[in-house]
Amino acid sequence: MGVQIYSGALSLVAKSGVGRAVEHQREMLRRCGVEVTDESRADARVVHCNTVLPDSPFAALWARARGKKVVYYGHSTQEDFRQSFRGSDQLSGLFRRWIRFCYNCGNVVVTPTEYSRRLLESYGVRRPIYVLSNGVDTDFFRPIPEARQAFRSRYGLSEQDKAVISVGHMIARKGLPEFLELARSMPQVRFFWFGYTAPELVPAVIRDALANAPENVTFPGYVSREELREAYCGCDVFAFLSHEETEGIVVLEAMACGIPAVLRDIPVYEGWLHHGVEVYKASDQDGFLTQVEGLLNGTLPPLQEAELELARGRSLEQMGRRLRAVYEREGLPYQEEMPSVMAVLHKHIPLYFR
Repeated sequence: MGVQIYSGALSLVAKSGVGRAVEHQREMLRRCGVEVTDESRADARVVHCNTVLPDSPFAALWARARGKKVVYYGHSTQEDFRQSFRGSDQLSGLFRRWIRFCYNCGNVVVTPTEYSRRLLESYGVRRPIYVLSNGVDTDFFRPIPEARQAFRSRYGLSEQDKAVISVGHMIARKGLPEFLELARSMPQVRFFWFGYTAPELVPAVIRDALANAPENVTFPGYVSREELREAYCGCDVFAFLSHEETEGIVVLEAMACGIPAVLRDIPVYEGWLHHGVEVYKASDQDGFLTQVEGLLNGTLPPLQEAELELARGRSLEQMGRRLRAVYEREGLPYQEEMPSVMAVLHKHIPLYFR
């Protein structure tokens, strides 16, 4: 057995980007021929930890004490903890110290972008840090005309109706207030926000914004990946106005489905997503409105070819091969070594022949 993905309290983050990243890790490993399990097994020689929940760093330390190697995934940063849940801004300094402790419990840290790598280094993470995209399942997320038709039928849209989508937790950091303001500025367009966050976890200002959302906004909640694929294919623009990300798996999913993307111009996208090449970027409400309207009325080209090429370059197969290269470079024993011929003979020839 090669790799154990530590499950622990993963169920608490299953409906999040971290949960999706863990699903991708399993599939990456499977597609590049590495055995993987969620169970704690003595023969699993590498352990992946993905959360900074209290159980994960101690599971990492216990694995290392038993001679296993630990790959700790750096999904979380102080910056993306802010503007999220109630009290997160006040606790962000403590959270920074905690995640530094967590990531230093691994032998190796993997984080999805150069931007997040720089942040982790600035926190004092001392382990080798590798940049590896969380990837996207391009076999599943792809342009499908039938999916577009299914989405529009589900929500009563004609082919002439314009629709804009965003995906994520219903929190300020994800740009929910700006998305609602965008919808308010375009009453003739349907807006859809996919994702769900329990109201008691978010500040009152977000609850008030949701209670007063314009009538042209629909909140389908957390849906299956099949229904989400229909939505990507069925809408006309993906508007992801998040203030802070370590990568943005939903951005890759949308691009893999060929829907034009409008993003907030933030550091995480520097160097791999370029304005006017794969996506459109803006820094304020007027800019978001200009870019979205330009895509809806056809005055801006959709950039589909470039965005599909970028998404396919982050397929799970390609990311799996790069992950295996990290194992090999760091000497992580992700697969059983082939025994020598003499070792096999010694094990299996009866004693009286020796």
